[in-house]
Amino acid sequence: VGILDGDIYGPNVPIMLGLKDTQLGTNGKQIVPAEKYGLQVVSIGFLTSDDAPVIWRGPMLHGAIQQFFKEVAWKDLDYLIVDMPPGTGDVALSLSQTVPVVGAVVVTTPQQVSLADSRRAVRMYQKLNIPTLGMVENMSYYACPNCHHEADIFGHGGGEQLAQTMEVPFLGRLPIYQPIREGGDTGVPVVFAEPESVAGRAFMSLAERVAAQVSIAAHKAAVANKGKIPLIQV
Repeated sequence: VGILDGDIYGPNVPIMLGLKDTQLGTNGKQIVPAEKYGLQVVSIGFLTSDDAPVIWRGPMLHGAIQQFFKEVAWKDLDYLIVDMPPGTGDVALSLSQTVPVVGAVVVTTPQQVSLADSRRAVRMYQKLNIPTLGMVENMSYYACPNCHHEADIFGHGGGEQLAQTMEVPFLGRLPIYQPIREGGDTGVPVVFAEPESVAGRAFMSLAERVAAQVSIAAHKAAVANKGKIPLIQV
């Protein structure tokens, strides 16, 4: 599995995987991705300092995305997951013009302001001829660790209802859980720190459902694109 940090303006994947101080090397011809938790990782965050803003226009961003695909020594990938920036901007368009994309996973939260953006994202992928593999509802509920009561802080069921309306699969709910935030800050994902927690199991269940959808979509894409690597946008 490879992860390409497509959020050029806000590259946070190195922090979330504990690779903050990592420097990318080369094999003489190509960039060698960093590795952690069995993942191959490339991000513009490896090439800039923490407080250095990336102030690029669209053509420069497009060039960076192309470089990450063509000039990185990815090894034996089954999946290449692209962490997308928010919104419907240049990165999605650059990807659609650069590589065959198997599908997109759209992440939302239950409240209306987030659902409106997610609806636009699904429509964008439709215009780019990229199928939506499914929708995920993040920060779906807060599970009290003491009394185990579940509180719908941001509303209930908005992501599932939108998935039904847009006629795309609903892939699952992820709870509000403090160790998720802590793990993102310290670079230890909750699936490693607490695999048997409610959140850890929710992430694993989500991964299984995404893999199932990719299996279906990748078969169709392999026939259409002569077996090229499946690519997932998130």
